[in-house]
Amino acid sequence: MFVWHEYENAAEAAQSLADAVADALQGALDEKGGAVLAVSGGRSPIAFFNALSQKDLDWKNVGITLADERIVPTVHADSNTGLVREYLLKNKAEAAMWIPMVEDGKTETELHPDAVVDYALKHYKQPDVLILGMGNDGHTASIFPKAPQFQTAIDGSAGVALVHTTPVTAPHERISMTVDAIAHTGHVFLAIQGEEKKAVFDQAAQGENREYPISFVLSCQGVNCHVFYAE
Repeated sequence: MFVWHEYENAAEAAQSLADAVADALQGALDEKGGAVLAVSGGRSPIAFFNALSQKDLDWKNVGITLADERIVPTVHADSNTGLVREYLLKNKAEAAMWIPMVEDGKTETELHPDAVVDYALKHYKQPDVLILGMGNDGHTASIFPKAPQFQTAIDGSAGVALVHTTPVTAPHERISMTVDAIAHTGHVFLAIQGEEKKAVFDQAAQGENREYPISFVLSCQGVNCHVFYAE
């Protein structure tokens, strides 16, 4: 199930997404006194990160983590951790608590996937709010359609929160939230941009399609996904 929100440009979509996410976080803070936000990496979320970082929230009681991460050192140019630290953990959001997936100070040769998953699971907190992106191949988080671990990642009954994935069509080993973990998140947002991604989304939204991992999120029972789209 999903709710569609369409905007004329990326800047307007980013601001509206920040407003909606801030409201969802505030709801969790009001209900439980704390909240956990999981975000996705890449370059697309930067405007959203900037907008969200300026929101008036009780950030000291908000934990921020990742929907997925590349298994690279946290100082690597492709690290989502580094991206979030630069663009989200600043301004008012600087007070938030960071929930790591990859341990700081490790070299690439020291980051064995099994050890990374173990480390991430020790720190894992179930998100209240989750921001997903989607690639042109329909992947979301780091659930890629041709990865050997695809079945484990989409199995909604497995009870596994995080999984190591090996993308066939993208660089770096990854660690990713599974569809089961996504299904247990109260507020799920998907941000996409451009006609090509909209065409992929439209196909994926028609039902479970092994070609498009995002379709397993959209069709998963209990997931109410708000899609923020800009041309």
